[in-house]
Amino acid sequence: MRKMKIISALIAMSVSLLAQDYVPTKEAIARFTKTKTLVVLEDNLLSEFNLTLKQRMPEEWLITPFDFITWKDFETKRMESKYSFIVLSQVKFEKDKTNAKYNFISLLMGGAALTINTMPDMCSVPLSYAGIGDDVYSYKLGIMLRFMQNHVKILQNDPNIASENILKHYNDNIELLAGKTLYLVAEEMAKDVNTLSKIKKVYPGPVKLVTTDEIQQAISDKLDIVFLHKVGPEATKFKARCYKILIGAADAKFYYFDYHMVSSDDADGFLAKDFKKLAKKI
Repeated sequence: MRKMKIISALIAMSVSLLAQDYVPTKEAIARFTKTKTLVVLEDNLLSEFNLTLKQRMPEEWLITPFDFITWKDFETKRMESKYSFIVLSQVKFEKDKTNAKYNFISLLMGGAALTINTMPDMCSVPLSYAGIGDDVYSYKLGIMLRFMQNHVKILQNDPNIASENILKHYNDNIELLAGKTLYLVAEEMAKDVNTLSKIKKVYPGPVKLVTTDEIQQAISDKLDIVFLHKVGPEATKFKARCYKILIGAADAKFYYFDYHMVSSDDADGFLAKDFKKLAKKI
């Protein structure tokens, strides 16, 4: 697993926190479709990441040819511009007193970058906190692959967006939630919005409380619903970031992307204030 001191993801936080040296240039964006994408497998060959990517890549990855390699192979191949890479990244934010670490799936460009940490980052998405079982995200990896390809196409159509506020670009999709049913897991909601009656007080749109199995089935069936991908510290000691992403099961589109710091006031979950943000725009 690649380890970084500071996240260089395009959509991880906000533009003010992006490490601009790692944002892909117009040349890198244009070069991507000419590369072969290499999935870097974890050393544990029985990991959920490995097993799921081996299954989902042939089904989902259409934008470039692909293959699978080890981390040992990656150390040499990453210097070659004819390759791009999908890696499981472990990320730690600089000046983060919690010392929390996060797992991200990242799409990186090969080339002359001196270190792994400075490779051009086409797209990175948070999956979970480090140390939490990968079963919390493994069933979503296929749709993450679809999203990453869609994101690349957006960059190709408008390369300048890579250095702009990409969060705003995706949050502009909130208005498209009108009429779409949100699939939410009650345990991922703050206590004041963990029932349908509580949610109705702050959000007028259709909502269904479901299990993770139902979300997995909706993704598999490509239902026209939107589900929550929450990345929080779960039962760990950390009072750190809680990411909240609303994703279309049919189109792999991000309809909402935000985060907050977990505290006594803001739980590890989707908040009433998140629903209120959505309600203002639909």
